[in-house]
Amino acid sequence: MTSPTTPAPVDGGPAVRELDRAQLLGVTIGVTSDRRSDELIGTFTRRGAQVVHAPTMRIVPVTEDEDLLADTRAAVADPPEVLLVTTGIGMRAWVEAAEAAGLAEDLLASLRGAHVVARGPKARGALRAAGLPEHWTAASEQTAEAVQHLVAEGVAGRSVLVQMHGAAGAEELEPLVAAGARVRTVTPYHWRAPRDPAAVDRLVDAVVARTLDALTFTAAPAAVALLDAAAARGLREEVVAAMVAGRPGAGEGGVLACAVGDVTAAPLRAAGVEPLVPARWRLGALMRELSQHLATEPRARVATSAGELVVRARAVVLDGRVVELAPGPLAVLARLAAAGGGVVPRAELLAALPSAEGDHAVDVAVGRVRAVLPDGVVRTVVKRGYCLATA
Repeated sequence: MTSPTTPAPVDGGPAVRELDRAQLLGVTIGVTSDRRSDELIGTFTRRGAQVVHAPTMRIVPVTEDEDLLADTRAAVADPPEVLLVTTGIGMRAWVEAAEAAGLAEDLLASLRGAHVVARGPKARGALRAAGLPEHWTAASEQTAEAVQHLVAEGVAGRSVLVQMHGAAGAEELEPLVAAGARVRTVTPYHWRAPRDPAAVDRLVDAVVARTLDALTFTAAPAAVALLDAAAARGLREEVVAAMVAGRPGAGEGGVLACAVGDVTAAPLRAAGVEPLVPARWRLGALMRELSQHLATEPRARVATSAGELVVRARAVVLDGRVVELAPGPLAVLARLAAAGGGVVPRAELLAALPSAEGDHAVDVAVGRVRAVLPDGVVRTVVKRGYCLATA
């Protein structure tokens, strides 16, 4: 697990506005991605967040794989009439593997005469970079739409070569076979188990404990892998419950799941979790929309006598200053903040401390909250409970 750090600004990079530097102050975000994780982590930390990084899967290029080289030589010897490219990373990895084997020029020459279809903009970009302009791109960024498009165009008797993505199954291509196409596949990379399974276990624990404000997913296999890792430890229901409680508008103090697009969101939705999905299925849009959501929708917000108090998963921010608290005192302060200045009975505060017994636990937790806040912010209401002094 990566320790929360705030990297120095990149020399020569665009200046970060003061608002952005404090936008995610006190926020803790889990990042499950392997590829392009530095971009996510850098953006969130520059805006004030702490990041817990635990890739749940890793992408492994198969540049020296004999099957890949055999498929590449077959494409050169028998050029396809139709080429379906499903991922940008896959197309680039394929060309790189061909180049390493001295086959790149022959491969690209064999593909130039094909009717080229892209699963989405990333695949389209990789095709154009390779000098293979596409004829059509799936708007939904789903293989099923691209397959149906080809079936509608007519593929009977035609040779169709499909660049598979790491988690793809042959069942996705069955409509092409049923329509009479001669289907071949090439797989330039695979999804594999994470390098650090212990980090994934710690991430699962953080979701169950609800000590993350949000959890990001940029690939469907990463979401499946997280759920599988939780299931292996008997914690799948708890992980799902935490993400359900964190859904936009729930207000239940859960962990907000955020997926880069509908394809990535599919395994979460199948589990009953409705994640935040940006309108544009791009990494930049994910970072902007998640940052905006977290900035405007904390677990609780109240104007106190000492300034605005914002409650996050692992800390609170009082008047622009991050205040660290142990889980028990933080739970008590969160409950007081949610009351917006109203009196919270001792019994309710005790309920916020599930492992505690007796009123003494409440007294200790309140005492620890008072120790880190200015005098008078937490008030005792005799025989009734506690409240925050509001502005």
